[in-house]
Amino acid sequence: MAPLFARAPAKVNLTLRVGRLRSDGLHEIESLVAFCNIADELSLDPARPRGLELLGPLRADCGPAADNLVLKAAGALAARVFDLKIGHFSLIKRIPVAAGLGGGSADAAAVLRLLAEANGLAPDDPRLQDAARTTGADVPVCLDPRPRIMRGAGELLSAPIKLPVLAAVLVNPGVALPTGEVFAAFDKTPAASRETLPSFDTQSDVLAFMQTQPNDLETAAISLQPEVGDVLSILRELPSCRLARMSGSGATCFGLFDSPEAASSAAAQLRAAHPRWWVEETTLGEG
Repeated sequence: MAPLFARAPAKVNLTLRVGRLRSDGLHEIESLVAFCNIADELSLDPARPRGLELLGPLRADCGPAADNLVLKAAGALAARVFDLKIGHFSLIKRIPVAAGLGGGSADAAAVLRLLAEANGLAPDDPRLQDAARTTGADVPVCLDPRPRIMRGAGELLSAPIKLPVLAAVLVNPGVALPTGEVFAAFDKTPAASRETLPSFDTQSDVLAFMQTQPNDLETAAISLQPEVGDVLSILRELPSCRLARMSGSGATCFGLFDSPEAASSAAAQLRAAHPRWWVEETTLGEG
């Protein structure tokens, strides 16, 4: 069998409400999630021995290959599918690590899609979702990367939601925010989650909804890494920025702009003023 290829698009939490701490140690959440055209790339060569090669500009940030979610996801599916054919994975890493963009989860989900293709598993095979949930809370939503509402601890997914194309700039100041530390800081002031499912026809609809649904982890993240607050302040001062917010547990923040041209101009301005920051213009929507 020839090598197989898959993209692993970054996940952006447009909103994130955080509720009670469950008995399993996870928090109840509700989040409107979209995906962008910034992505890692995965390949699977079924003819080679099982393993993982890390490539790309951010490979050094991934840590040991043996601890990567790519291999964890493959192992989770192998535990559920008898005689699963695996092989050798190559990961081109472009999404920052520990950045609130679900890069590791996106990689794990791409691996599950590749293994499903290599082994003739249907995309809706329940063993794929089960392996995704075992691998990580954000992996299920990344299996089919389209806008959705995540609930529970990430395992409850709405049907895909149609979003208009949103022009955005993603900014990471080069600091890592481990998810567990941010939630620990948040636990001092827990919030309640929302129960409704929105619908959107225009960018204004999305912005209006987002104004009522913040990221509940922002204050906790800023207490741990004040640079996150600096990024948000700078984004909000840029011309044509309609809204700025942190994604997930951070430290990546995003600004939504009137047009791709406005986002591109803002990104160029940010790169010139802050050359050490990771800055990417993108679009959010269908992923």
